[in-house]
Amino acid sequence: MRVSTQLPHHDLRKVQAFAQKMERAGLDTIVALENQHNPFLPLAVAALVTERIQLGTAVAIAFPRSPTITAMEAWDLQAASNGRFYLGLGSQVKGHNERRYGLTWTPPGPRMRDYIGATRAVWRAWEKQEPLNFLSENYSLTLMTPNFSPEPTGLPLSPISISAVGPVMLRLSGEVCDGVRLHPFSTKRYLAEVSNKEIDAGLARGNRERSKFEIVAGGFIATGPDKESMLKMREYVRFRIAFYCSTKAYWDVLRLHGLEELGEKVRPYPKAGRWSEMAALIPDDIIDLFAVCGTYDTIAEQLEERYDGLADTIYLPIQSDIEIDDDKLARVVEKIQRIPCKFQGYSDGWDWTTPPAEGAGGEEAPIEMPS
Repeated sequence: MRVSTQLPHHDLRKVQAFAQKMERAGLDTIVALENQHNPFLPLAVAALVTERIQLGTAVAIAFPRSPTITAMEAWDLQAASNGRFYLGLGSQVKGHNERRYGLTWTPPGPRMRDYIGATRAVWRAWEKQEPLNFLSENYSLTLMTPNFSPEPTGLPLSPISISAVGPVMLRLSGEVCDGVRLHPFSTKRYLAEVSNKEIDAGLARGNRERSKFEIVAGGFIATGPDKESMLKMREYVRFRIAFYCSTKAYWDVLRLHGLEELGEKVRPYPKAGRWSEMAALIPDDIIDLFAVCGTYDTIAEQLEERYDGLADTIYLPIQSDIEIDDDKLARVVEKIQRIPCKFQGYSDGWDWTTPPAEGAGGEEAPIEMPS
């Protein structure tokens, strides 16, 4: 199983040392999120001081950016990292697209399919020095002059993953992406009965191999080198669970477990500004349903019990503001990496073709938050 963690991208001056520490500890991937800060900048910083570790967005919000702009940012990071960059995309919900980004809302499933196809078409035009000709309902790209075309890199095509919660995006990920980043508001049962089932349907539709597709696990993980740091993270997870319980877009998970009443109970608190009281409504057994909690000494075994056969990569929360012994971290990473998984590696990439969307339809995909 692969191990990932998040860069401390609130302060670019801390990125270099943290990225190097994660590489020394043997992690497979470090990622940057797009919540309060741009996700591409810290990855550029990390690319220049590391040699092996994979770098990715988890996720970058797609629709506010032209596919060509995203293609350029990803292209430069792929080149700077010598082929270690992957592009994680998210659609964001309707309210944020309209009221935070000032966009006109369209069904996100077809639009994301077209966005991925357009991004790959731009990359191919640059690498193969071919005319750009991508025509779809959402994006029409037919102009790419030499002045705006970077030199071919000779590197593999960057893998693309999307964040997904509901059936449309889960199936789309399996059909046209190299991976999927599942939302942390998930359970083992939801992962087995919903997420993997819909991903498999998408893989079948795209005639694709599961071994070439990476599932980044949904579910919270509260861990640390000692019990004190683990319990601190567990309380943070309690708040995160309360937040998602208060948002109807995530209630498919609650319905599967017959927990709609908990959602109704928590739902009024954000609107009333009662954020500090919200977490107290989440009992310990609900934390254990949604999260894996344990110290570095036990977390690998707990992760295997939760994710064996259902996911390929887990997000290991590592606090940048506490001292963690390098050897102890490396040992827990190595134990997690011994857990078997189905993912064996990405496809070569340049043979990718992404058919444009056929008609409208789709779902409102929830925002990807830090896991």
